[in-house]
Formats: sequence, structure tokens, C-alpha cells
Amino acid sequence: MTLLVTGGAGFIGSNFVLDWLGGSDEPVVNLDALTYAGNRQNLASLDGDPRHIFVQGDICDRDLIDRLLLAHRPRAIVHFAAESHVDRSIHGPGAFMQTNVNGTFTLLEAARGYWGALDGDEKAAFRFHHVSTDEVYGSLGPTDAPFTETHAYEPNSPYSASKAASDHLVRAWHHTYGLPVVTTNCSNNYGPFHFPEKLIPLIIVNALAGKPLPVYGDGQQVRDWLYVKDHCSAIREVLARGRLGETYNIGGWNEKPNIDIVTTVCALLDEFQPDAAGPYARLISYVKDRPGHDRRYAIDARKIERELGWRPAETFDTGIRKTVRWYLDNQPWVHNVLTGGYRDWVTQQYGAEQGT
Repeated sequence: MTLLVTGGAGFIGSNFVLDWLGGSDEPVVNLDALTYAGNRQNLASLDGDPRHIFVQGDICDRDLIDRLLLAHRPRAIVHFAAESHVDRSIHGPGAFMQTNVNGTFTLLEAARGYWGALDGDEKAAFRFHHVSTDEVYGSLGPTDAPFTETHAYEPNSPYSASKAASDHLVRAWHHTYGLPVVTTNCSNNYGPFHFPEKLIPLIIVNALAGKPLPVYGDGQQVRDWLYVKDHCSAIREVLARGRLGETYNIGGWNEKPNIDIVTTVCALLDEFQPDAAGPYARLISYVKDRPGHDRRYAIDARKIERELGWRPAETFDTGIRKTVRWYLDNQPWVHNVLTGGYRDWVTQQYGAEQGT
């Protein structure tokens, strides 16, 4: 038996591949285009491991997908591959439509052809697991109930619109063609191997360099935070026992304003690696809010707990301590990421004085 994982060199995908092979001998065929956020170094511990078959390629390449399916005969596709940064989607939405919409369509069609040719137990066991985001549901007011799986889709950015479109495609391929799919919509992930354009790693990297810590608007945007290894465990449960055609929200039960995240990270850095110049919070710098910035996301994760018995193992306090410690202990990884195209991106997004 084999899994085909798309986007397995990215942040969540690489954590999933490492987690999977840490607890199973079932091989993984890992397909990743290695765009800016795909990093083979995330998977360095698997070098030489015959259970990990890495293929550099694009999910829009139907011929490649067909060849991989025929050669490796996976029992499931776990689909992480996506353009995923809201700010990047505002500056260049075309790549998001291509990867998130056309790429998912290509995978679904390839999976449909492959699954349709399977027989008996192999056909009954096959799964297409689509990994998505809570951002498809739009924004919540301060007192609104958290997103459930039946919440109306109201995407507000090119990124979330492209993910909403991919969710709809997955649903349609199940209802029209019978393709055995499951979908998971997660809240904000954090943890090891997070590319430093996202809030938590950006704050760590800038703080250690003595540079401004950019916070959008008033910093009161609220998100639910999910430790990435908890997300991986939830995906395992849904892949194994989730009901076909169903959606499961995955959250960390940790709603926090962005400014609280920033000050928490600063306090941990003060504890782990004090700066002689003073507390890291002195570097906080409020910058102009981004267009269409959603005010609040919140996940109601009771369905996955009720049906599959899953709850996150980490609290935010335990998860964020592990995350900050990981970045401090893995400075060569951080350095290698920062010497890539990330430098130009941060300068463009936050201004030259806040680039890293």
C-alpha cells in the first residue's frame, strides 16, 4: 500500500510526510513543484529512506499524475498542494487560480480515471483527501458562533476564493461521479518548517535580527491556532475513518488576536534568548492593514471529535513554546530559507526597512 501526497515539501505537507513515516512503513510518493515555499530540506531526515519517493512536478501535469498513479497504485491521494498566502494572492492571483483550481481539477480527473479502473477491495478502499482552509467561510463578527461544516461559503480574498472553488470541485466529483472523497478545513497552522512569510515565523526571524515586527492594522484580527502536528493526527483519523463525501473542520480551540500572538512570541524569546537591547516587544511596528483583511476566524471542531474522537493534543501555550524553541534550534534551516526569494518578497510586502 502507498500514499500519494501532493505538496509534501511545503509546511503542512512535509510535517505530514514526516509524521506518517515516523509511525508507519507504508511508503509515500511525494509530489511537489518546489516553488518558493516547497523546501526539500524539510525532508532531509528521509534522505536514503526507500519509503519516501520524491517527485518534483506540477499537479497541473495530467500525464505525470497518470504515470504516478499507474506506477505506484496508491490507496489514497492526500492533497495539500496549494498556493496559500493571502498577501501573495492579492498581488498575483493568477498563480492561485492555476494551482488551487486547475490543479485540483486535474488531480480529480486523474483520480477518477484511476479509481474507475480499480476492482473490488482496492476500489472500495480508495480515498481522495482534500486539505482546505477555514478561510473559505469568510469572516466572523466578535460574537458570532464559530464556523461549522455547514456554514455558508463567503471567501473574501483571491486565495480563499480559489480554495472555495477547489472545495466545490471535490464535492461535485463525489456527487456526480461517486469519487470517494473527504475534505478537511483547518484553522491557522503553526509549528516547524513554517515559511517565514507567515505571522509567527516572521516575528521570530525579525525579532532575532533586531528588525521591526510588522503587525497589520490594530492587531485585533482573531484567528484559531492549530499546532501542525495536531493537524497531521486529525488528517490520519479522517483518512482512516471519515465518512465519504463529508467535510470535517479541524481547529485548535485557540482563538487569539494577532497582537497577542506577537507579544507571546516576544515573551518566549525574552525567556529563551534575551536581547541585551531590551524586550523584543519594543520592535512591534503597526503597518497599514491589507485589503479585505478578515476580522475573525473561529472553528467549531465538535464534529470530528464526536464522530472520530479527535481533539488536539497541544494547547497554544505548549505548542507555541515548542515552535519558538524549534526555530531557535534550527537556525541553519532559517538561514537557508532567508537566502532565497523570500527576502525580496518581504521587502515588497512590508517595506524595505522591515525586510529580513
